[in-house]
Amino acid sequence: MPARVVALTDSDRLGMTWALAEARLAQTLGEVPVGAAVVAGGRVMAQTHNETVTRRDLTQHAELIAIQRALSVLETDRLDGATLCVTLEPCAQCAGAIVLSRVARVVFGAYDLKAGMAGSVEDLLRHPKLNHRPEVIGGAMEEECAELLAAFFREKR
Repeated sequence: MPARVVALTDSDRLGMTWALAEARLAQTLGEVPVGAAVVAGGRVMAQTHNETVTRRDLTQHAELIAIQRALSVLETDRLDGATLCVTLEPCAQCAGAIVLSRVARVVFGAYDLKAGMAGSVEDLLRHPKLNHRPEVIGGAMEEECAELLAAFFREKR
């Protein structure tokens, strides 16, 4: 079942604002406009966007890069207590990275009905057999996130 939108915290709004800014930057670079930010202790620890075209590597999704950068900044191997804010529902690859890095919360904007793993296609993030299940909040700033993606794909076609 899809995640429900609840009242966003100030940290959630901060993270989503940075994620949206990164998504807009991605669009100017010809990347699919997806942005992500990791927030911990009320501060943005890492923010980035998709780099699949730039790096010629289809695994370089915003969530994965943001997690890697936050782990480096915090000099740790786990993101206990951190929130990952992302403009699009995470895919299977990114959901796996979220679970493995122990992200505490995931806040995302647009639902991805073709590849979303936070309730749209499957719910890997909250699978009962996994040893870590983050809190998931979907639909945060959804209209703005979805319109950015829709505009990008309209222009491509």
